[in-house]
Amino acid sequence: MSTHTEPAVFHPQAARMNLPGIRKVTFDQPLHWLRDGARDMVKAWPLSLFYGIVFALLGYGLAHGAWGKPHLAMALTSGFLFVAPLLATVFYCVSHRLEHHHKLPNLWVPLISWRANPASLGLFALMLVFVLSVWERISAILVGLFLSGSGISSLADLLSISAVQQHTDFVLAYLAFGGVLALMVFSLSVVSLPMLLHRKVDFATALVTSFMATRLNFIVMLWWGVLIAGLIAVGMATDFIAMAVIFPWLGHASWHAYRELVERE
Repeated sequence: MSTHTEPAVFHPQAARMNLPGIRKVTFDQPLHWLRDGARDMVKAWPLSLFYGIVFALLGYGLAHGAWGKPHLAMALTSGFLFVAPLLATVFYCVSHRLEHHHKLPNLWVPLISWRANPASLGLFALMLVFVLSVWERISAILVGLFLSGSGISSLADLLSISAVQQHTDFVLAYLAFGGVLALMVFSLSVVSLPMLLHRKVDFATALVTSFMATRLNFIVMLWWGVLIAGLIAVGMATDFIAMAVIFPWLGHASWHAYRELVERE
């Protein structure tokens, strides 16, 4: 006799919002999302690899284009985490099709998947642009406060071991501010973007659902966020070469996270 039990479903309440049920998941679930994401990536490898290479080149261009301006290079490199959920919509589209056993779309269809919910996705994009702008200003202020007159003129200077040891106060402050902002963006986007593509819901409903899912599964979602940040850090450490595989892998996995966390219609 099977001992498998379905995850508990909670139905959050919010004024004038019809929120879907949220599942309580276990600590090992993010590893299953990564496994399922890898499976989707293999099934759709031409599309996944193509868009993975495109986004890896985009990240490389942003990081190296501002290489001589430390605060801007750091803001754009770390800010890649903030805008990644929006870029990953192409992989949500592909995983959605695979889930329903549809044939893979042609190359350009995932790029126009935003047409499923254009107003709400547009608002989400504007929110991320605002967050990235705020982060760029915070980064500039931190560099001005802690590194003024330090002689650091490029990101390479700052990433050296001696510079990190010498400017530990800056590193800790940067991680603290960046971590708080990243946690906020993560909690609001972890299921909202796939939800906006998949269901006819408004911007606010998607954000609140994502926040509730994170709040209900806080430790698990923190673990999921650490896995995402760690894998993206590996991609960046390889000069964005590994990002061509890591980014689509995480994009497909994030679709499965949404499908597991939010009760199905």
